[in-house]
Amino acid sequence: MGSQKQPTTMDGVDGKLALHTPSPTALRPYHLLLRFLAFALTLIATFIVGLDKETKTITFYAGLRFQATAHWKYMSAFVYFLVSNAIACSYGAASLVITEVAARRSNNGNNLRLRLAVTTSDLVIMALLFSANGAAAAIGMIGQKGNSHVHWMKVCDEFTAYCRHMTTAVVLSLVGSTVFLSLVALSLLSDSISRTSH
Repeated sequence: MGSQKQPTTMDGVDGKLALHTPSPTALRPYHLLLRFLAFALTLIATFIVGLDKETKTITFYAGLRFQATAHWKYMSAFVYFLVSNAIACSYGAASLVITEVAARRSNNGNNLRLRLAVTTSDLVIMALLFSANGAAAAIGMIGQKGNSHVHWMKVCDEFTAYCRHMTTAVVLSLVGSTVFLSLVALSLLSDSISRTSH
């Protein structure tokens, strides 16, 4: 008579694999850190562009000279970039306060309508920043390299400080928009954890 194999068990183990998933409230410090980073990066980018101005005396052929000034308000793409970062910075500060106050007032920090509104706003701000970064970077590339097809001369060899500051601002704003993208991803993760835990 053949022997039947019985399932073996070990003391204290019931055979189920338990996966540890963090609670939505455990993710709150990461939300706050990312939101503060987004606020700080867009604030710095706004100030850099707002204060960026350079005046140079340019010499042409036959000793002809004239003064030229590079300023953000002379290019619509840079105006759009400045306004977008100012909006993102203001929203970052407001959302930082609103989400923290709402989390402290609610029992478990899970206000569905508020989280949905903030996540949607994060998406809108992220899209706004990415579009502004693209517009500013496109004009920046023309300033760096020019465009021989339409006879646009490069200007960054003359206005070196201005172009350097603008490049720094675009990089900071790009990182800031990536932080907003991370906030959206973290919110989706938090919602997913909330659903699976109920």
